Amino acid sequence: MSRSSLEQMLDLLQRRDENEKPKDLPPALPVRPKLTSRSRLPSAKRLLPTVIEGGEAEPRLSLSDCNAKKDDFKGPMGNGPISFGVKKIRKMDAGESLSDMISAKKEEHESRLEEKDAAKLADSSPGSLSGFRDFEGNDSLEHFIKKKVRVWCLLHNGLWELGEIISTSGERASVVLPNRSVVTVPFRELLPANPVIVEGVDELIRLHYLNEPSVLHNLHYRYCRDNIYSKAGPVLLAVNPFKDVQLYGNDLVTAYKQKLLDSPHIYAIADTAYNEMMTDEKNQSIVISGESGAGKTETAKFAMKYLAALDGSCGGIESKVLQASYILEAFGNAKTSMNDNSSRFGKLIEIQFSPTGRICGAKLQTLVQLAQGERSYHVFYQLCAGAPSVLRGRLKLKRACDYSYLNQSGCVEIHDVDDSLKFQILMGALNMVGISKEDQEHAFEMISAVLWLGNISFQVVDNENHIEVVADEAVTNAASLIGCSSWDLMHALSSCRIQDGKEEVTKRLKLRKARDTRDALAKFIYANLFDWLVEEINSALAVSKQQSGKSISIIDIPGFESLEKNSFEQFCMNYDHERLQQLFIQHLFKLVQEECEVDGIDWTKVDFVDNQDCLDLFEKRPCGIISLLEEESNFPHATALTFASKLKQHLNTHNCFKGHRDGAFTVHHSSREVLYDSGGFLDKNRDQLHIDIIQLLSSCTSRLPQFFASVMLKESQLACQQHSVATKFKGQLFKLMQHLKSTTPHFIYCIKPNSKQLPGEFEKDLVLKQLRSYGVLAAVRISRSGYPTQIAHQEFARRYGFLLPEYNVCQDPLTSSVEILQQFNILPEMYQVGFTKLYFRAGQIGALEEVRKRALQGSLEVHKCFCSHRALRNFLELEQGITRLQSYVRGQISRKEYALLKLKKQEVTKTLDKQLVAVLQIQSVIRGWLVRRHISCLHNVDKPKMWKKDSEDLPPELLPLGVEELKRQVFMAEVTLGQKNNEIEVLRAQVQQFEARWSEYDGKMKSMEEMWQSQISSLQMNMAAAKRSLNSDNTLGQHMGIQNPGGNIPIKSYNNCVEAGAYREMNGGLNPISPLVEEFEQRKKSFEDEAFAIVEGESGQSHPVEEVEKLTQRFEAWKKGYEVQLGEAKAKAHKPRLAEVEKNRRKWWRRVCIMF
Repeated sequence: MSRSSLEQMLDLLQRRDENEKPKDLPPALPVRPKLTSRSRLPSAKRLLPTVIEGGEAEPRLSLSDCNAKKDDFKGPMGNGPISFGVKKIRKMDAGESLSDMISAKKEEHESRLEEKDAAKLADSSPGSLSGFRDFEGNDSLEHFIKKKVRVWCLLHNGLWELGEIISTSGERASVVLPNRSVVTVPFRELLPANPVIVEGVDELIRLHYLNEPSVLHNLHYRYCRDNIYSKAGPVLLAVNPFKDVQLYGNDLVTAYKQKLLDSPHIYAIADTAYNEMMTDEKNQSIVISGESGAGKTETAKFAMKYLAALDGSCGGIESKVLQASYILEAFGNAKTSMNDNSSRFGKLIEIQFSPTGRICGAKLQTLVQLAQGERSYHVFYQLCAGAPSVLRGRLKLKRACDYSYLNQSGCVEIHDVDDSLKFQILMGALNMVGISKEDQEHAFEMISAVLWLGNISFQVVDNENHIEVVADEAVTNAASLIGCSSWDLMHALSSCRIQDGKEEVTKRLKLRKARDTRDALAKFIYANLFDWLVEEINSALAVSKQQSGKSISIIDIPGFESLEKNSFEQFCMNYDHERLQQLFIQHLFKLVQEECEVDGIDWTKVDFVDNQDCLDLFEKRPCGIISLLEEESNFPHATALTFASKLKQHLNTHNCFKGHRDGAFTVHHSSREVLYDSGGFLDKNRDQLHIDIIQLLSSCTSRLPQFFASVMLKESQLACQQHSVATKFKGQLFKLMQHLKSTTPHFIYCIKPNSKQLPGEFEKDLVLKQLRSYGVLAAVRISRSGYPTQIAHQEFARRYGFLLPEYNVCQDPLTSSVEILQQFNILPEMYQVGFTKLYFRAGQIGALEEVRKRALQGSLEVHKCFCSHRALRNFLELEQGITRLQSYVRGQISRKEYALLKLKKQEVTKTLDKQLVAVLQIQSVIRGWLVRRHISCLHNVDKPKMWKKDSEDLPPELLPLGVEELKRQVFMAEVTLGQKNNEIEVLRAQVQQFEARWSEYDGKMKSMEEMWQSQISSLQMNMAAAKRSLNSDNTLGQHMGIQNPGGNIPIKSYNNCVEAGAYREMNGGLNPISPLVEEFEQRKKSFEDEAFAIVEGESGQSHPVEEVEKLTQRFEAWKKGYEVQLGEAKAKAHKPRLAEVEKNRRKWWRRVCIMF
């Protein structure tokens, strides 16, 4: 039968171990037992020597030894020393040999093993403490007495106290306490205390003795110094300080982002989740759990702020995500006796990241919202305190103390909380998320309607306790806010319809049923408003699938509660807490141990508290509490006593359940026992509205009530069976757990230090209960004794194989992994080899990652230098080529420019020669002309002879002076002549300007004359038309030819002299046209005279153009008035003439009739 390469390699290594076992190595751990059910042999715990030439085994060095020689040994890439191991050790002294160093290291290793044996006492559980018997009897006690080592002593009050053992007697020891008192206690009540040097360590795994009092003391020590974060294996512990601490801000965000700090912090957890998401490309989750008041909500806020700060931007989707958390806090949180800001619902905020690591969206998931606590939800008080006057009037708001739903507990205000300011912040958050003003007003209407519904009262009207709704302002305001009539609301709250056979009967409600109906309506409106608000926020934060990559989910669920009276709300919250605790147990304990056993790893099981029995009590079918509650809720006549009786009947034998006679029952949770009152379980679990209320909401005019009713009807049609609140809560919780299982979880446990919510106080018993319920000690033990880092062989070889000097990709992954472990001398006790994975203790992978990081950094440096050198060489070659090309181009350009300049020079030279010849010609002509003019002037002198005579009479010595004087005068005459010529030119230019202006004025005057002539012609034509019209009226009295019926005898037309005289009289002195004709002639002559005066310049005005314009304006004004007068005169003259003509025509016709 052929053997696998793994088996052959293991046999070879085992033979080498037997023959060449180094003497300076620590003893190997026990070999694992053979697994008969496995076909492959398990990997034996072995030493992996490095074989050198000659067949001898090279002495092995631990990772700490590599740190000691880090100045001499370089990594594979030669970029720095290798730094492995958890602790730093001293460097080699001068002259110290390597064998001496190894011997010292061996002694140190043996001392560590002794400390590990001493830690067995610390690992014992408090219920089965064997004291110092685990330390070889009296030898350890003598050591503790001799060295005066501190111990923890369990006192009679149940508290642990530090002390020193002074003596022993049998099974008891005398211990001196810090107050110098001496107590005698049995050995089982003593635990070793850690030395002072490790007090206040930030990781509990670093404690020498791991026990409850040591862990409690370490947390208290750090809490008193405002160091609220500690690490318990993979779990972050956060103790609520109940005050502001200087542990947050942009500086710390930058420090954790740049890996400048590595101390436990919420920023470190968020940064780890982000880096693993980007590196492993797997969704992450941050699970925050703890009791009510432990600080879960604030911790979730800090985690979201850090993730938003990693994005680097100042607004956008990051701000919306943070503001959405504040909106949910206002609508879903309330004050309780345990917490001033208690979450009354569970939420999961899934922050979506793009492939580049930027926030691109978010999605909210919520569990069933539970009833409010001591005080109602924050938004009610914020609205009453901070709403502006306009909104208050619209919503008809009053003070918070005036509403029944808000004043029952007597707690209206919270100390140091300004509800008015909180409301302004809420409005800003709603605007930031993108909820419209209209939707905000609708939401506030529903909140106000809920408050007014609580003020509706009832009065009993008969002996059967039937009621009627009191018609007051509460009914009116509630009806108007939800959009229905007051009568419809009163009818729905006071009666209901039931089906009696085939008939539908209206039944009047009794007082208790009416109150339940009112409260159910208010709760239904607010619960659906909360769901609607979540959907609106999800729509605003939605992201497309193309943009989304991976996500980080932040889970914040209601904390564990144990009040004086615990009801259905505490039952659901504590069940939620148990389910989340089981997730932690499975992830950290069960799965790890099962995987180690399956993979053939030597493993010492760690005892832990498993809450699976408690979960079975809640969930198991058909006898779990939730199943029995669901079954009992389906019976209409079931009561709290029948429900409690059924629980006792089916669960009385369960070790986590205890029933009581008064209807109460006790559940033994992982944290502590809680007593529940079964009263109210059935009513709160049913939480149903009768059909009349649904129909009322459907008929409302307001948009939101209609939407709520439609959603309710749609769900009832889709679901074949109506689920109760507990069943719905269970289903949502299972979906949440499935989502978390698909991610890599990071756990944060928030611890409540005291029940009074005061800063600085530390109640040890309360903290100890929380540590036990969370399994903190078990988590630290499993981290200390286990292998928290697990990597598959293929992944390990792929990730670290390049660190080997010679790496073959086709090599067996297991062989490559072993070679890597040999190369870096990892101690055998620091890892184990499984069938499929390598298992490392804490800190080893971090050291490997550091070497890999330095190797990659060195590779990047080499690559950068190579790329830089190649780029520089290419640049130089390119620069030389460019220089040559530029020289060629510049030479060619210079040659072309020189040729062009040469041609231009020749052209310019020719032009200058021509201009010079022309200048010379002009100069010669001018000089000739000047000479000729001078000569002509000399010839035109009146007395040349006298001058000649006088010149002849002058003595010879004065002749040159005379000539000079003559030349001077000639020169002055020429200068004067030139000045006169210039003046003449100026005058000629002025004359030309005046002539041009005169021509312009003359043209304007001619155009105006033509315009006036045309207008005068038009007026004359109008006058002639008027005259022709008057003359035509005169012809109406002329003769008309009429034939005799008996023949062609002409009848003389009518032409009476009297009538003609009357016409002439009217046409003479009373004609209205005559004055207008005379006025026209006068005005015509006046305008012509004025125009002629302007043209001839006789008007005496210096601006003739302005005079012409004024004259034109007067003419236009007169023309309009004249046309109006002419029209009136024509109408006046025409009307009486027509009447006269008609009168004459009638007289003439009568005469004709008489004649015939």
